[in-house]
Amino acid sequence: MTGTTVIRNASWVIAWDADSGRHTYLNDADVAFEGDRIISIGGTYEGEVEREIDGRGRFVSPGLVNIHSHPLSEPMNKGFLDELGSPRLYMSSLYEFMPLFRPDEEGTKACTEVALSELLLSGVTTLTDLSVPYDAWIDLLDRSGIRAVLAPMYRSARWFTKNGHVVEYEWDEDAGREAMAKAMSVIDEANAHPSGRLSGMVSPSQIDTCSADLIRDSFDEAQSRGIKFQIHAAQSVVEFHEITRRHGLTPLEWLDDLGVLKPGAIIGHGIFLNSHSSVHWPEADDFGLLRDSGAAVAHCPTVFQRRGIAMQSVGRYIRSGIPVGLGTDTYPHNMLEEMRNALYNSRLMSGNPFDLRTHHIFDAATVGGASILGRDDIGRLAKGAKADLFIADITHPAMRPLRDPIRSLVYVAAERAVRDVFVDGRQVVSDGKVEAFDLDDATARLEEAQRRAEDKFQKLDFADRTHLEASPLVYEAGT
Repeated sequence: MTGTTVIRNASWVIAWDADSGRHTYLNDADVAFEGDRIISIGGTYEGEVEREIDGRGRFVSPGLVNIHSHPLSEPMNKGFLDELGSPRLYMSSLYEFMPLFRPDEEGTKACTEVALSELLLSGVTTLTDLSVPYDAWIDLLDRSGIRAVLAPMYRSARWFTKNGHVVEYEWDEDAGREAMAKAMSVIDEANAHPSGRLSGMVSPSQIDTCSADLIRDSFDEAQSRGIKFQIHAAQSVVEFHEITRRHGLTPLEWLDDLGVLKPGAIIGHGIFLNSHSSVHWPEADDFGLLRDSGAAVAHCPTVFQRRGIAMQSVGRYIRSGIPVGLGTDTYPHNMLEEMRNALYNSRLMSGNPFDLRTHHIFDAATVGGASILGRDDIGRLAKGAKADLFIADITHPAMRPLRDPIRSLVYVAAERAVRDVFVDGRQVVSDGKVEAFDLDDATARLEEAQRRAEDKFQKLDFADRTHLEASPLVYEAGT
């Protein structure tokens, strides 16, 4: 769209105040954008208008910036991993169960369509997609209309367990190098995409599945290309013990020893520091190391809280100046729920309702995530910024009684109140409906893929369990 669109007399607007360097509320204000840029915010826009949207009873927000997500596979796990962990692997589901319940090629497409729809419907306009490359990946991201950072994952080893209490690693350094080369090609393709909405990030998968050389070379490649680097680290007790066993160092100490715990690096999760109550490694200072490094953390609370795991605490990280952004590491891909869970978990872990305030987490989901990605033109509503925004209905019952629109949205209404979403000035959600995909069809195809995965489960499981034995239904089915 090239003409001017104005959201007229919006009841509430979250505008960016450049003087104070923070978001601020405006009431009864116009928001105008032309092409992919905001041209006016606040007051009454008096220029020529091609399209006018009635903003009365509406709340206009900058689009949310998601720095860690797995659309490739996570929607498949709904109903399977909701209350499943490995009791002999510190309640993580990474090693025993997740490798056994994966989508096939058609399921991958359905997963991605469902996840992208959920993301857009929850106000996400920028997504970091950590996926193993597949043929339709770039096409699906382009079709969605979302602003996407492709982070093609690769590694030197795969993990598995033969008994449910020991994690083993099968190493193939040559395969890891080949996958890295392919990942760089995907990044080049994303950066050259004609939409201008796609870009790349270097992402060796996990600290325990990548060799030292692969991690170092990946970081160097990211630095030479001027792009970001992200790796899963400090994400499980198993991983913490594996790295300390191999190297006599905590995961963060080892990354620092490799020379990659620096600005430009994003630590996926960063939960299990030496000070976490689930590990006992007192002779280290991971928190201080992280705080002083300039590296950022991608915080995804929902997937961990299902296993009884939480960061201790994200409020402490943010107050100490560690750059923190938010992501959706699981189903549903709902950033507003992640914001709510981050707030509640932080207060629960600290025992203090003042440990983390709503503005901290809203900042992390907007300008904080944008800054981590190296962008100052997204995550804010300001003249000259990208026209990435969403409009919520403040007359929705879940938003009322309305005293503070962000609180009503985050603590109660979430995606139910989101009606319209724009990326680059193009409308991608209209009246609560995603433009690019038929969500009903995508979820139906996802259910079919889930049934196919169930059929294959027992053959892949070391314990020869059926999917129903591994993850029983809430109640037994009647005869």
